[in-house]
Amino acid sequence: MIGRRQILAGAGAVLAAPAIGRAQGDVIRIGEINSYTAQPAFLLPYRNAWTLAVEQVNAAGGVNGRRLETVFRDDAGRPEDAVRLAGELVNAEKVHLLSGGFLSHVGLAIADYANQNRRLYVASEPLTDALVWSRGNRYTFRLRASTYMQCAMLVEEAAKLPAKRWATVAPNYEYGQSAVRWFKELLGRARPDVTFVAEQFPALGRIDAGATVQALAAANPEAIFNVTFAADLTNFVRQGLTRGLFERRRVVSLLTGEPEYLDPLQDEAPENWIVTGYPWEQVNTPEHASFRDAYRRRWNDYPRLGSVVGYDTVMAIAAMLRKTNTTDTEAMVEGMKGLQFQSVFGPVEFRAIDHQSTMGAFVGRTVLRNGRGTMADWRYADGKNYLPPDDVVRALRPQS
Repeated sequence: MIGRRQILAGAGAVLAAPAIGRAQGDVIRIGEINSYTAQPAFLLPYRNAWTLAVEQVNAAGGVNGRRLETVFRDDAGRPEDAVRLAGELVNAEKVHLLSGGFLSHVGLAIADYANQNRRLYVASEPLTDALVWSRGNRYTFRLRASTYMQCAMLVEEAAKLPAKRWATVAPNYEYGQSAVRWFKELLGRARPDVTFVAEQFPALGRIDAGATVQALAAANPEAIFNVTFAADLTNFVRQGLTRGLFERRRVVSLLTGEPEYLDPLQDEAPENWIVTGYPWEQVNTPEHASFRDAYRRRWNDYPRLGSVVGYDTVMAIAAMLRKTNTTDTEAMVEGMKGLQFQSVFGPVEFRAIDHQSTMGAFVGRTVLRNGRGTMADWRYADGKNYLPPDDVVRALRPQS
């Protein structure tokens, strides 16, 4: 585990090409902004896999003979810092494009900067749908399956449950609000007999888990939709188990099947929750096995979902650069539209209509094995099957 001092030291690091290469102008510089010190469980594996991907691309001769170089910056989870750092990367570091982003409100801030300054931004993780729909712009593209897409995947399973009385709990910022909104809307379409009897929106990173669990229990729901993650999830699960919240109630939970969030719970990991996640040890497609083996050799550790996102972000950028053979911003933007590349999970396309990729997610249920939580009965849900039709997208994205 990398400590806080190492995170801070590495946040400004450059994956460098030799000085002579930089002087000759054969280096492509990527400015990567992320909440490394605020969300290390996801973002340390992310950066490890990013490093692996850059090393692999450069070892194979780079992109059309040009090496990739990354300048990392840590926004500490603050949108204002992310915007300041974006300006520093563009104006002082002379990066050719921007990438990264974890928290949704931070990603939206970087996207606004990219739009105003006409710079390509390949967003890796921010899940809010506003990034590509209501506040989508020409210069912003997103890799990860969005809140809408993952909620649509979960609703397929939630609609099969007998439960009619539902409660929700989510962090009180853009991602949590968006997830609850879409889950309620999509489940309501699939099951008009469902009602939502309680909502809890604790502050991100500051959940009062005891009070939240008590409030949910008081509403006596038959099922719960959970959107908390990281330390908030750990506290919520522990208080819920202690107070019996999950007894005789089904839980549908966004992201909880990711090892980043299951591993800290160890044998306290909840069982039989319906989740999206990443059963890294069970996926044996050729693409995934190759990635998993390379990651373990490089880092002597197993990959997390953040690892996949970091690796695939680099590979998507490299595929675009091979396609365009230029670092001209407008050409790179056109190259991202409709871009197809082979991800760790299989073929992915960045849709021209809304700049959302078709990267999917695994859907299954949580179980305990060998004293740790993992997923069982999972399936890979291809993202292209969980996006609304074009006429709906045009209404959701006024600039399309």
